[in-house]
Amino acid sequence: MERSHQNRKGRGNHSSSSSSSQSTRIRNTKVSNFNESSSATNYATNNRSNAHDDPQWKPRRGNTSSSNTQKEKIKTEEDKEADSSDFPRLIGTCPFMCPESERSQRERLQDLAVFERLHGNPRKTSPALAVKKFCRTISAKHMQASDVRPLPVLEDTLAYLLNLLDSTDHPFEVVHDFIFDRTRSIRQDLSMQNIFDDKSIYMYEKMVKFHVISHLKLQRCRSSSNISSVHYLNMEQLTKALTSLYNLYDTNRDSGTVYRNEAEFRSLYVLLHLDSNTRPMVDLYFITVGESLSLWFRFVLHPIIRSKEMCFARSVLRFYQMGNYMRFFSTISAEASYLQYCILEPYINKVRALSLSYINNAGYKLHPYPLVHLSKLLKMKEPDLEVLCNACGLETCADDMGNKLLPTKQTTFCCPKEGFQSYNFTGLEQFES
Repeated sequence: MERSHQNRKGRGNHSSSSSSSQSTRIRNTKVSNFNESSSATNYATNNRSNAHDDPQWKPRRGNTSSSNTQKEKIKTEEDKEADSSDFPRLIGTCPFMCPESERSQRERLQDLAVFERLHGNPRKTSPALAVKKFCRTISAKHMQASDVRPLPVLEDTLAYLLNLLDSTDHPFEVVHDFIFDRTRSIRQDLSMQNIFDDKSIYMYEKMVKFHVISHLKLQRCRSSSNISSVHYLNMEQLTKALTSLYNLYDTNRDSGTVYRNEAEFRSLYVLLHLDSNTRPMVDLYFITVGESLSLWFRFVLHPIIRSKEMCFARSVLRFYQMGNYMRFFSTISAEASYLQYCILEPYINKVRALSLSYINNAGYKLHPYPLVHLSKLLKMKEPDLEVLCNACGLETCADDMGNKLLPTKQTTFCCPKEGFQSYNFTGLEQFES
């Protein structure tokens, strides 16, 4: 796919900075939604306070050669392992979700996932159940066309996999493990055939959505002992899929064109940089050592910079870094889309704990803080807030009227060593299901 980028350079956004003042043509892409909500109200202009957030600020594009150099640095694992640009183009002919040879072999080896077993039999499957597994050592040079699925079959396979995402017959870790592996195989087949058209963009958007939603759901899974490693691997594939998606946007871009969902997916990159503890992993795939998030903005089209999705992401980043918890929560409540919330949810309780620390240290000892008021600021229910206070080592009390209060100047504050449990976000209950 990277070689395709070089062959088609000049069509990307880095060579089209002069057209940023022209009206943007939005492509009417049709991407199916699963468990998501669209972005909320437009961002208020007066929230932009620093130089980069000024409405008149325009990012520099850089030149085409530097853009191509950067793309070479972020070639994904699937591209490296399945790159077929040195060989005649491979066109898959497999009509099934899983090639017949692989299906027969896995039946003999009893290597069938629970979703692939016919009537629960670990030795038997069918073309309607078996899905091609990801193979790390595969090479396009030695791959037969009959073992590679063409684009229409890949589209049907992805739709089948995503329908399993809401399955309640098995724990989410089991569902995730199956979809995780099989979507990697889809990306591998796309790469081997050098498919980088609009349809592949829609598919990558859906696969990124899967990893983003899994990012939230895996955070809430506490039943498995290895959930931390699973969460790490999911984040790793999320960054790789985002990398490929961004490259596809640039490769297929006409002058000044922005895809309908591009601004939201670009904003996810900013939200992944909220916490400095996560940046080394993200930087591994997106920006090289010594480069910063501000440099990344130089390669983003101006219409995307001005979009409500990107303005939201930059505002949340700024409020998080400033420790402005009131603006942080109010902005999320008013404007976050479902995908953006999935990325932000792990940070919300960190900011809530930080706000409790502020209030505990700065409050007047003789005037305990009412939990009913604090719960509105932190966008959580009062009983949940009391549980959070206790988890952070803070005691609560009640006045003569039975109103719960948080005494300040307590010296026992600490963040829970076992991590935070999940609390609902008031106003975004539709995202909690």
